[in-house]
Amino acid sequence: MLSSLRMASRQAAVTRRFAAVRAASTWANVPQGPPVSNSLPGITEAFKADSFDKKINLGVGAYRDDKGKPYVLPSVRKAEDKVIASRLNKEYAGITGVPEFTKAAAVLAYGKDSSALNRLAMTQSISGTGALRIGGAFLARHFPGAKTIYVPQPSWANHAAVFKDSGLKVETYAYYNKDTIGLDFDGLLRDIKGAPEGSVFLFHACAHNPTGIDPTPEQWNEIEQAVKAKGHFSFFDMAYQGFASGSVDKDAFAVRHFVAQGHNIALAQSFAKNMGLYGERIGAFSLVCADAAEAKRVDSQVKILVRPMYSNPPIHGARIAAEILNTPELYEQWLVEVKDMADRIITMRALLKENLEKLGSKHDWSHITSQIGMFAYTGLTPEQMDKLAKEYSVYATKDGRISVAGITSDNVGRLAEAIFKVKG
Repeated sequence: MLSSLRMASRQAAVTRRFAAVRAASTWANVPQGPPVSNSLPGITEAFKADSFDKKINLGVGAYRDDKGKPYVLPSVRKAEDKVIASRLNKEYAGITGVPEFTKAAAVLAYGKDSSALNRLAMTQSISGTGALRIGGAFLARHFPGAKTIYVPQPSWANHAAVFKDSGLKVETYAYYNKDTIGLDFDGLLRDIKGAPEGSVFLFHACAHNPTGIDPTPEQWNEIEQAVKAKGHFSFFDMAYQGFASGSVDKDAFAVRHFVAQGHNIALAQSFAKNMGLYGERIGAFSLVCADAAEAKRVDSQVKILVRPMYSNPPIHGARIAAEILNTPELYEQWLVEVKDMADRIITMRALLKENLEKLGSKHDWSHITSQIGMFAYTGLTPEQMDKLAKEYSVYATKDGRISVAGITSDNVGRLAEAIFKVKG
């Protein structure tokens, strides 16, 4: 009897000890982090909770057609059908991806006659974000100067996080002038000239996110001269080639100009916007090297970075993109479709400005049409943006940024009325 009681007591003690161990979890001290979302924080939730049938979501970060619906390009459908019909295997791609894709992506970015094509170290990436991450890690490991990168103020929200996680220090340079709702060109040049020699600068190649404000070709020329004078290294993020102006060549002007002037740049490309391949995560990272021998050495180090990061990239979306870029008739069709998307955005900008002026607004809305790409800075204050959401069911970020892709022929009139009532 006594033995049974002792056994029961010991078992109870063991149970208590295990319970104590479970209570003191390994992750007990992990703090709750802020919300992380692909969409703009709070906007999606607020929009969904609004029961008004004419509510407007201007926070969406993807292209929408004139009915406000997600859009798959017909050229993408055709290319995907061809890929599927080919019944290709599902073997791994190499570490640097599908070569038919990367070679064509290089031509698209640098131009078919570029001197850079024979001295590139290039890899397929997990869309533009992955390209930036590879580039950041390469700079952190191999850049001979200070491990600091200068990004525009403001910039895409994820830029700082990507580069910090890559091991770089992030600083900013002047870009946006809130008084003119335009480019702070003097401040931009001042900061380029004022940075330590041999610094790393990140530039948006086109359709600056989030402002939609790009330098003119003449201003890019001055920027290039200032960068060269200080011996800075240029890292371009080109997420909107073709999608900004409707011309893949015009949108690549800055990249090609810098290369032509002797800069051996880094470049992150994305095919999310211009091919609508958002979920396929197709991108590319490239470094322009001094010559083919240097490119071979750099390529070896890029592979060393990629291998433990994700081993090799996905193949399906890369095959679709390669089919479009390498098939003349599909490529021509895609160019038309990209221009159609860009033109719809440009038309919505013009209609919004026109409607505001017709309503009698005394404000200068020319910045709406002078800006370019998916996003626009309206100049509205956080308080005015709050009022738009609460009183007129128009949802966007508090800094006054709107996604022009969320504007349609059906809602542009109501949007203009709401802005007019809030802003005057």
